[in-house]
Amino acid sequence: MNECLLTDFIFCEFMFPSFVLTDSINFRNSWYKISFFLQVWDKSESGEWHCTASWKTHSGSVWRVTWAHPEFGQVLASCSFDRTAAVWEEIVGESNDKLRGQSHWVKRTTLVDSRTSVTDVKFAPKHMGLMLATCSADGIVRIYEAPDVMNLSQWSLQHEISCKLSCSCISWNPSSSRAHAPMIAVGSDDSSPNAMAKVQIFEYNENTRKYAKAETLLTVTDPVHDIAFAPNLGRSFHILAIATKDVRIFTLKPVRKELTSSGGPTKFEIHIVAQFDNHNSQVWRVSWNITGTVLASSGDDGCVRLWKANYMDNWKCTGILKGNGSPVNGSSQQGNSNPSVGSNIPSLQNSLNGSSAGRKHS
Repeated sequence: MNECLLTDFIFCEFMFPSFVLTDSINFRNSWYKISFFLQVWDKSESGEWHCTASWKTHSGSVWRVTWAHPEFGQVLASCSFDRTAAVWEEIVGESNDKLRGQSHWVKRTTLVDSRTSVTDVKFAPKHMGLMLATCSADGIVRIYEAPDVMNLSQWSLQHEISCKLSCSCISWNPSSSRAHAPMIAVGSDDSSPNAMAKVQIFEYNENTRKYAKAETLLTVTDPVHDIAFAPNLGRSFHILAIATKDVRIFTLKPVRKELTSSGGPTKFEIHIVAQFDNHNSQVWRVSWNITGTVLASSGDDGCVRLWKANYMDNWKCTGILKGNGSPVNGSSQQGNSNPSVGSNIPSLQNSLNGSSAGRKHS
């Protein structure tokens, strides 16, 4: 397998997570290389993967691609250096069509609001409806909505969030609890000397109907390549993974409402619970399994590493996989979280924030 594929993936439960993006419900994957093309692969009953579609998507390098939830159909979004994001839908030929029974992908819309490279694209959690967020090198996060899920050619720009820094990645908080307002984390790879904190978290305010900055992770000062909220299955707090020069895992615990300003965004107690430099290189992607209990990371070392917390909430490496999916011998014994990380950095972070204690794509 080409090592460049390990720079991007989304965790899937039924296979080795080395592919760019996986629709684990339908056993389909879509993946891209740093090129103008996108590929979609399907998994056969024998367990083998077959490329079922390949087409040119953009006039510049394709940076990211993401699946919409299957309840909206077979829908993909891609973003590119050509300053656009695009939405694609799979169409199956009708009975009177020459392509009867065959599928092909159709571009439904091109989003052209950015004046710079569009660096990431993510569909919102399904309970929010069919919404799509993009971020760009111009420091703007844009959130679009398809008012009619049966007409994917119509998308309206709902929000523009200014981040003041070049944006490299975004992640929606997947929590569907009414206790948690919609929230999106934004990472930056801005290397300018004046750029300090590289992660910002924005929360939707129902009163103003706008997104407002809730927190800034001031201890993350190195360029951020990827960011991922963990699925929240009944937890009272959020978990956020960050790919930078190493792997970092944070918890965000909401401060009681009476301790926050009236009508303002939620404030959080932020703790770094794990930090790993086992890749010995830049970390490019982080992705959670469907339950938010296992984190996968990939880096320039050409390996995918799996991280899991034990009953004491200490994070450890539980496996290392090569690019071809084969395990590294003795990998489960490598990679422990630094005990000092959980005790020293959180107090600094909290004081800085002012808070109290199967398919593939290529």
